[in-house]
Amino acid sequence: MDLFIIINIIAFSLMGLDKRKAKKKQWRTPESTLFLSAAAGGAIGAWIGMYIFHHKTHKKKFVFGIPLLVVITVCLFLAV
Repeated sequence: MDLFIIINIIAFSLMGLDKRKAKKKQWRTPESTLFLSAAAGGAIGAWIGMYIFHHKTHKKKFVFGIPLLVVITVCLFLAV
């Protein structure tokens, strides 16, 4: 459970960090890294981060992909 929380905090933080860097026109976190953090169990944190930071909310692959990963994560979590 601790690892699950840590991964979600990391995914949430990556969304915020990438948004901040986008505003400052700095080097960005690759989208593959954002998805990987979500797929590794941080989908809930990534999803919350998307809407708190208003980041990637117009990109279809994030709007549909991250919630799909949330559903998969919740199903796997409940199955264990």
